[in-house]
Amino acid sequence: MKSGKRKQRRNRSRKHSKSSTSTSLWPMLSVVSAVAALTAGLVYWGAFPTAPEDADVIVYKTRTCHCCTKWVTHLRHHDLSVAVVNVRDTHAVQDRLNVPKSLGSCHTAKAGNYFIEGHVPADLVQRLLTEQPENIRGLAVPDMPIGSPGMEGPNSVEYDVLSVDTRDEVTVYATRQGQPAR
Repeated sequence: MKSGKRKQRRNRSRKHSKSSTSTSLWPMLSVVSAVAALTAGLVYWGAFPTAPEDADVIVYKTRTCHCCTKWVTHLRHHDLSVAVVNVRDTHAVQDRLNVPKSLGSCHTAKAGNYFIEGHVPADLVQRLLTEQPENIRGLAVPDMPIGSPGMEGPNSVEYDVLSVDTRDEVTVYATRQGQPAR
């Protein structure tokens, strides 16, 4: 009988030591999980500086936007160095860069001191960066016209690339004929 009681005591002490070990691991695992989730969230929301400072263009886009990815490829094919920051929503970036609401599109970029909104052709981004006009704040192609870079497709249209000056006046910077899908 004594040996039976000893086994019960031993089993109770083993159970107690296992549960105290697991109990002490839970807070640590919770902290590690919380830090991992926070870090992943900050990277996803673009809070960490994921774009190199020496990039010609920093593009803010949602992770799932296919046409934005095609526009980035278009810029890279024209020898612009591009960094991409995936964000949940581009409206906060548009507000920060003071993009007029009426010119909003699916992605927003920063090129030098200028905003680039929407599917602006690479040669016009290069021209803006080369000429560096002091009276222009940015370029925009609103409404994602069919045939603009990244939006190539059937029934492409002629579209305007607009500039916004320091007085918030919007004028036509260039007019382009959209390109069909290849």
